[in-house]
Amino acid sequence: MNFELNENQKMITQMVRDFAEKEIKPNMKKWDDEEIFPIETMKKMGELGLLGIYLPEEYGGSGFSYLEYSTALMELGKVCGGIGLSVAAHNSLCTGHIYYHGNEEQKKKYLPKLASGEFIGAWGLTEPNTGSDAMRMKTVAKKDGNHWVINGAKNWITHGLSGDVAVVLVRTGDLLDSNGITAFIIEKGTPGFSAVKIGDKFGVRASETAELIFDNVRVHESQVIGEVGQGFKQAMQILDGGRISIAALSCGVARGAYESAVKYSKEREQFGQPISNFQAIAFKLADMATEVEAAELLTFQAADLKNRKQNLTKQGAFAKYFASEVAVKCGNEAMQIMGGYGYTKEYPAEKFLRDARLMTIGEGTSEIQKVVISREILK
Repeated sequence: MNFELNENQKMITQMVRDFAEKEIKPNMKKWDDEEIFPIETMKKMGELGLLGIYLPEEYGGSGFSYLEYSTALMELGKVCGGIGLSVAAHNSLCTGHIYYHGNEEQKKKYLPKLASGEFIGAWGLTEPNTGSDAMRMKTVAKKDGNHWVINGAKNWITHGLSGDVAVVLVRTGDLLDSNGITAFIIEKGTPGFSAVKIGDKFGVRASETAELIFDNVRVHESQVIGEVGQGFKQAMQILDGGRISIAALSCGVARGAYESAVKYSKEREQFGQPISNFQAIAFKLADMATEVEAAELLTFQAADLKNRKQNLTKQGAFAKYFASEVAVKCGNEAMQIMGGYGYTKEYPAEKFLRDARLMTIGEGTSEIQKVVISREILK
């Protein structure tokens, strides 16, 4: 085992850090306050290779592994959880679904555009009334000649409004039938396919969220990913990898909160000395540091399994569950250490806490991760 970052990870760390300093930090308060999704900034990250980071070069990707991908998300999370979430959703969900389950024609058509940032990707599984209970989805597709006609809605979809292409899971069979769900690639502008922005979010406000609406949307059968009826199984595999991305992003948010707390504690004086000298504060920092390190190790372990094409369901759930909870704890403790200042937008703690809170909900709640873990350990 080698716990040192490899040379590619070190290079990506510096590249993302420099990009964030120049392109994200000066604008992120405005993006957060006004809920602006900075699509041009996303496209710039495509130019850097961050939107196809683990795709092979033959599809326009950077040809790196999940270790480098995780490292990039950790660095983005240290600055802005919203931007990190958009990069994670674009890579792990939409792009990943086409890459891992699409045919060669679909890969060649969509992956280079997604990797370059020419296309922004969305992925739709959740519906207004079915979150964790995806088997009860109500969005349906009916066969009509060599087309499918889709009706229904998807909710909480990242890039649902601005995305150029969406991978959508739709029921094509009986309710509660795991072989009755199919994945479709749907392009923006398809008649009957529209979206409505979801606003007033608590956190990750620079990442766009929308409801997708399907009103007799006709999709050619060539847009089916894999076999008809295999969409649910594909989605579960995609979510295994997606949990790594949220774990990595959570690690970044947690470390960002921790580092801001350390900095503040050294500068803030009470009773004639820095508050970092007080054991009550120092012990908080010690707990934060320990848990951030543990979360990163769990995340890299899951990423390594992904690279080696090993089963990662349990380790991915370990990482996502633990890292997301650590992110919330670190955001909360950073705010406590900063006191009244931490409760204002002038200081970074409150944003870290707001961004962290989604990590325990998106791509499977903490409770669902416990279900996954318990099933795995009790097999």
